[in-house]
Amino acid sequence: MLSEGSEAPDFQLPGTTTDPTDDAVRRHRLVDALEDGPVVLSFYLFDFHPACTDHMCSLHDLAWVDLEEDVTVFGVSTDKSFSHGAFAEREGLAFTLLSDSDGTVAETYDVLYDEFRDHKRVSKRSVFVIDTDRTVRYAWATDDPSEQPDWGPVRETLATLGGDF
Repeated sequence: MLSEGSEAPDFQLPGTTTDPTDDAVRRHRLVDALEDGPVVLSFYLFDFHPACTDHMCSLHDLAWVDLEEDVTVFGVSTDKSFSHGAFAEREGLAFTLLSDSDGTVAETYDVLYDEFRDHKRVSKRSVFVIDTDRTVRYAWATDDPSEQPDWGPVRETLATLGGDF
């Protein structure tokens, strides 16, 4: 896992929009999102998996992320954009889900299973807070796919970056 203080690797990935009526697939770049403020990058294993649904829905339910316009939230897994769109629509997720279909981005963040339950190259559950100069300010990952992140440290980290959380 990338450590706090590391430079976050840039990426460009296809993903959903935050408008559930828009089924277009768009490209999203980390450096572009950082122009608006910090980024919360949350890797998860699979769309529609019960533990991943809990993870992504708990992130969505955090009103402080919705209320703070200068924070971009990206959910990232190796599922395809069309699966992400269906997952976001079913769960009412109002943030962008990115498709790292070959696991390259998860690998650069060092949060990739080579194999997980007969699936190759799957993202590990992990969370990064990246500030506007691409520095990782918070990093958390687990090898236990049932373990959920504690969002308190994410909130605290964003607060130190000047947000009102």
